[in-house]
Amino acid sequence: MMAQAVSNIRRPRARKTGPLRREEDMSAQARIDGVPIGAPSLDIIMARLAAIVGDRASAAPGVRADHGRSEAYHAARPPDVVVFPETTAEVQAIVNLCRELDLPLVPFGAGTSLEGNAAALHGGVCLDMGRMNQMLEIHAEDMDVRVQPGITRKQLNAQLRDTGLFFPIDPGADASIGGMTSTRASGTMAVRYGTMKDNVLALEVVLADGRAIRTARRAKKSAAGYDLTRLFVGAEGTLGVITEITLKLHPQPEAISSAVCAFPDLKAAVDTAIGVIQSGVPVARIELLDAVMMRGMNLHSRLGLPEVPHLFFEFHGSSAYVTEQAETAQAIAADNGGQGFQWAVTPEERTRLWHARDNTLYAGLALRPGAKAMITDVCVPISRLADCLVDTAADLVECGLVAPVVGHVGDGNFHLLVLIDPQDPEELARAKAFNERLVRRAIALDGTCTGEHGIGMGKMDFLALELGEAVDAMRLLKGALDPHGILNPGKIFKPHPPTQGSAP
Repeated sequence: MMAQAVSNIRRPRARKTGPLRREEDMSAQARIDGVPIGAPSLDIIMARLAAIVGDRASAAPGVRADHGRSEAYHAARPPDVVVFPETTAEVQAIVNLCRELDLPLVPFGAGTSLEGNAAALHGGVCLDMGRMNQMLEIHAEDMDVRVQPGITRKQLNAQLRDTGLFFPIDPGADASIGGMTSTRASGTMAVRYGTMKDNVLALEVVLADGRAIRTARRAKKSAAGYDLTRLFVGAEGTLGVITEITLKLHPQPEAISSAVCAFPDLKAAVDTAIGVIQSGVPVARIELLDAVMMRGMNLHSRLGLPEVPHLFFEFHGSSAYVTEQAETAQAIAADNGGQGFQWAVTPEERTRLWHARDNTLYAGLALRPGAKAMITDVCVPISRLADCLVDTAADLVECGLVAPVVGHVGDGNFHLLVLIDPQDPEELARAKAFNERLVRRAIALDGTCTGEHGIGMGKMDFLALELGEAVDAMRLLKGALDPHGILNPGKIFKPHPPTQGSAP
């Protein structure tokens, strides 16, 4: 893919760019009033990157293709070059080079995003953070840890095992901590431990001008100035490149118990989840799987459970406290018609249960071999969750789509895997129309268009519907921190075209 080096923010005129070319085709960039009219040659870019990182940069088609794909249904959009930094200083040098040559720069973690968050829409340079994967510093007495962005959650917890502490945020995939921070991830245990925004204490970020800043110290609270940490958490790499993260840790629970329970319908399952939360039971996980998803899980994971809506529970604490929590949840489930409360007490049983839950993507795909999953999510106040789910199920029947549901119902968040033939334009159009109705339904219930996947390139059209003029404030922040628009361009919101005759 030959990319155009385009800029999206605060430019006085449209950029006249051409594709990256070999050095023999172009000795220098022509300029008009200081604005380049031709992109730099690929050979020049590779030579400049080699001076920074040696042989840790590649334009090989296979490497580029690996960094253009994700778990999203969106078409692959590979970069022109992939570079693998190992230090913050190298990241700064790469950012400075991209600013000088006006190249798009897209940070990349583990490639598990679901809304095209790391797609290289305009080509350019992909910054693969996988080699910056160290646990730098742990303060067990303060229950915090400082890590590089490329470390994954499983790698981090393996290194924490002997400390008596763990990092609980679990989005399902073994995502990188940097990617989880950039997309404000959460997952199955958010109902008890919060999301990334609740567990990131401080960041080191390289800005678009090449400066490295620290957003906070390690103190558990601060009233000093703007909360820059939360500004960058969820910014999807559009405001800066995260190079270090300080995380809050939690004690490993003394006892863990899991259970599954079947319900006659979706409403009964959701009412049970609401009852458990409102009763003050500090459940660690409470996951909803509808009848369609249970059929897929039986096909993929051989669980042998009834193909009706289920709740999956997990309880953390002391042995006595876990027993008390479980008994309360079981009684609430029984009041709502729940049957067959099955316990998974041993580590092997729990692992099998939650491994099946983590593989719901593949379970869903087992329902329609050869299909592609359009994965989407919304989140509503839990008091409106039953209404949203029941109306969504009726919508799916009416439009003739197969879409298994899995939800973090303890916080009102649910996901759908809309199974489609990507080669069928009519089916794709029906799926997109359904997704729009789903989002509008959630927003009408005072919810959000995405509980944890982020906006990326897939939900930009819904952000203004949800937040209105706040999107203009986001544009102002983007323009101030990234005036040339080089950082992950084309994500979160579309830039306003310049008004004729207006100042840049």
